[in-house]
Amino acid sequence: MSVHASDLKHWRIERDEDNLVWLVFDRAGENVNTLSGEAMRELGLVLDAFDAAPPRALVILSGKTGGFIAGADIGEFGAVKDEAGARDIVGRGWNLFNRLAAVRYPTCALVRGFCVGGGTELALACRHIVAVDEPGTRFALPEVLLGIVPGWGGMLRLPQRIGAPAALDMMLTGRALDVKRAKAAGLVDEIAPARLMREHARARVLSDPARRPLPLLQRLLLGPLRGMVARKALEGVAKKARREHYPAPYAIVEMWRDFGGNALAVPAGHPASMAALVAHPTTPNLQRVYHLRERLRGFAKNDAATLPPVRRVHVVGAGVMGGDIAAWCALRGFQVTLQDNGLARIAPAMQRAAKAFARKFRRDRTALRAALDRLIPDPTGAGVAGADLIIEAIYEDLGAKQALLADVERRAKHDALIATNTSSLRIEDIAQALHVPGRLVGIHFFNPVAKMPLVEVVRGADSFELAVQRAAAFVGALDKLPLPVASAPGFLVNAVLGPYMLEAMKCVDEGMSPEVVDRAALDFGMAMGPIELADTVGLDIAMAAGARLTGGATAPACLQQRVNAGHLGCKSGQGFYVWKDGRPVRTGAATVPAGLAARLVEPLIRVTRRCVEQGVVADADLADAGLIFGAGFAPYTGGPLHYHAVSAMQHQSHP
Repeated sequence: MSVHASDLKHWRIERDEDNLVWLVFDRAGENVNTLSGEAMRELGLVLDAFDAAPPRALVILSGKTGGFIAGADIGEFGAVKDEAGARDIVGRGWNLFNRLAAVRYPTCALVRGFCVGGGTELALACRHIVAVDEPGTRFALPEVLLGIVPGWGGMLRLPQRIGAPAALDMMLTGRALDVKRAKAAGLVDEIAPARLMREHARARVLSDPARRPLPLLQRLLLGPLRGMVARKALEGVAKKARREHYPAPYAIVEMWRDFGGNALAVPAGHPASMAALVAHPTTPNLQRVYHLRERLRGFAKNDAATLPPVRRVHVVGAGVMGGDIAAWCALRGFQVTLQDNGLARIAPAMQRAAKAFARKFRRDRTALRAALDRLIPDPTGAGVAGADLIIEAIYEDLGAKQALLADVERRAKHDALIATNTSSLRIEDIAQALHVPGRLVGIHFFNPVAKMPLVEVVRGADSFELAVQRAAAFVGALDKLPLPVASAPGFLVNAVLGPYMLEAMKCVDEGMSPEVVDRAALDFGMAMGPIELADTVGLDIAMAAGARLTGGATAPACLQQRVNAGHLGCKSGQGFYVWKDGRPVRTGAATVPAGLAARLVEPLIRVTRRCVEQGVVADADLADAGLIFGAGFAPYTGGPLHYHAVSAMQHQSHP
């Protein structure tokens, strides 16, 4: 049997003089490769032809410049509504990749750029994996983040390749591995420079060396000690997610432990079955969250290639926020100058950055040194003159910000973007000090900068469209999610979190312990309890922001008492909690009263709806995205407004 070029729309066969076949995946009409049903069917035709006339070896690579394979076609997954549809999609990939893994001739995946989900599972089905040494080359099995499982062989082959503990960690977190970490883990066999990637793949697949077997202990963990590994993994999952909210991580562990990673073998009545996952409301909600994330990323890509580039960043204010913003910019490759009143004020930020960089680059001294060299202390503010972007991150005082930015405008390049990290002041008010108010936008980060994915891009009444676009593109270059918001007190996230934390503190004033209040929020699925959040932000900051956002309303007694005593939260070592090593000391919460979680989220939902009505964000979907990625609202719900709408419909159906 042979396959003709006319039979293939998405694959290209290139054969050289050694009968080595290069199979190029280049999905027609798309910017990235995804494994659609049609692309999978064509791959089956190729394997049919190679069964009849085997090549000496096969190398699979991408015809796209940006990446290898971005996984399955998410649109096809989103259309699945029942078990039959799920079994069809899972069976398609499981059977096809098992065929690929069983072929008689040596195979190699040549991976350049992102290799995600089904792309990683295809690579695992090959005998060899050669990865190109570029920053964008990464491997991940992120299905758990969509409420599903790596059903195309990932649960079977990844543990066999890198060991069960490391494989379960990858699958349960969705965490990506860069080239060096993938090589160290054993996922990648060889790293190749881009200019010689074909030569490396050719040499590897033609020599076809045997893989080094896993160490004895790792083999035992795949065999007799499998139950122990699964038990430990389930204990870790239970600490982070409740099964009723997130069934997929539990299903991954149980499918691997009891069914050899074969999702098709799980009986329909089993809680880890595809029937259970498809029917669970979390699954479509997490897929909704995926689309919300992609929509936010889209704001960074609009016209990004045509915008004036940002290469040099100057940050004014070396406090916790300013220092961490500067460090993150340097980590992401920008040249950064950090200004404050004297080196003594800048030194703590530099020390924090050095520790963060050392953790990030503990195996790469060259990258560590380069990151450190990109962050420059600048007590005189000399960096303003050469910066493409200046970010003001001083304390929340209108007069101080106006005076500072007026001076910055006088010294900055005429085309430099000027931004403020204000959390509660109106952009229009700050911009009054500028000769050209349209140059100013808000770029509002959240604490801790390194962990929070969302950044609000704030448009003032006079902000130039070009300035807003450049700010969004810059946020995207930082690997953050830009959320466009209008200039209003607290913008979106802080405007919503204020009433949420206020309600929590009212509960404390009524006699509930902070732990009970936080436990109610955590049981609901929030990333952090509201009381712990206030301690993390700083109780003095929480009180000042609350006064601005509520027009000076009286602060809760529990908050006022702690601020008066100098107990400001994490930064002072004591607030609502005593803090040790950056963590709150807990004594064990009492029983959570019925309805407490609903009471806490009610003002959050109400203010989110009001922000949409007032045009702070463009629509309800963006509001949900902002609260999920900027405030840690429970992702399994699909966002506060989506959650409220679904709850209202359910109440109408079951009064």
